[in-house]
Amino acid sequence: MSDKDLKSEQPTEKKLSDAFDEGNFAKSGDIGPVFVLLAGFFAIAFQSQSFTEKIFAITVGILGHLGKYKLEAEAVNEWMAPAALTMLGLCLPVACACAVAGTLAGGLQSRFRLTPDALGFKFSRLSPLSGLQRIFSTQGLIKLATDGAKLTIVGFIVWGAVKDLAHDPIFYTPVQPMRLGGFMLETARALLCRFALALGGIALLHYVYQLRKVQTDLMMTKQEVKDEARNAEGDPAVKAQRRAMARRFLQKQMLAKIPIADVVVTNPTHFAVALKYERGRDKAPVVLAKGENAFAKRIKALATTHGVPMVENRPVARALFKYARVGKPIPLELYKAVADILAFVYKTHRYYFHKLKERRARLA
Repeated sequence: MSDKDLKSEQPTEKKLSDAFDEGNFAKSGDIGPVFVLLAGFFAIAFQSQSFTEKIFAITVGILGHLGKYKLEAEAVNEWMAPAALTMLGLCLPVACACAVAGTLAGGLQSRFRLTPDALGFKFSRLSPLSGLQRIFSTQGLIKLATDGAKLTIVGFIVWGAVKDLAHDPIFYTPVQPMRLGGFMLETARALLCRFALALGGIALLHYVYQLRKVQTDLMMTKQEVKDEARNAEGDPAVKAQRRAMARRFLQKQMLAKIPIADVVVTNPTHFAVALKYERGRDKAPVVLAKGENAFAKRIKALATTHGVPMVENRPVARALFKYARVGKPIPLELYKAVADILAFVYKTHRYYFHKLKERRARLA
């Protein structure tokens, strides 16, 4: 592999953002279940007293009044609605906590950003060949190993829990009804805690692997970084063409104002700067146009055509071209020099300024 094709550069922000929109970011399917297990554990832990009392009341209500109820189909139907409401009251807080935890787990992995491109339908997902490639890829083998580890851990946890529970006095000695609720809560808490810790370790390792894999997959070659920077900034040829068009447009605007200039200060060959000053309107002489070399010649040619006075003053022309801006008053430092030039042309070209007011009114 040549250096040109070597992915040695870190992904740019645009590359990361595009990948994120396509759903290509570090994520682990095991984090959601771990969050749900933890949410269930804490929900049960915080409401253990209430759960125990409710289970105790239900147990006493059923076992203490068996003689009052007939074991018939009609009686079962009568018990269905109260039983469903009771179970809903017991499970709803835990279910709500688990739903919030599952949403939070997904949001943390996606940084709560939407990934619209990931939701789009892709025909490649229907291809059997693509499916087989995903199954037998490194990613597929990692998922198989992860699922196998989870299944093994769940089996050991259940087996260990059954061994511990088999020695509980509830199975071989008379106990108070209150103990039934406590036993169920202790069992649920123990299983949830063990599952959460074991699966949490697997989820953490899987997420770290995914994080490194995504970062590695998104690495870029130096050429890709250059291409992206060029696309972001625009094609240099197009940018140059736009600058040339803008320059031509500005030059056209400047040339259109030469006929109303008071004077054109020249270098004499390299620079030409056209100035305008209207008493009562301009606080200082304003630069109408400026140019060098070929464009300076065009300014002087147009000034000759319209009879605009031209004065050769090399230092003033050079300073005006360097420091003055088109459409803006001249710099303060050049007031005295330009005032002398204007005074000179006002004395020597009175016939021109007699017609200049009429020309300005006509071209305005």
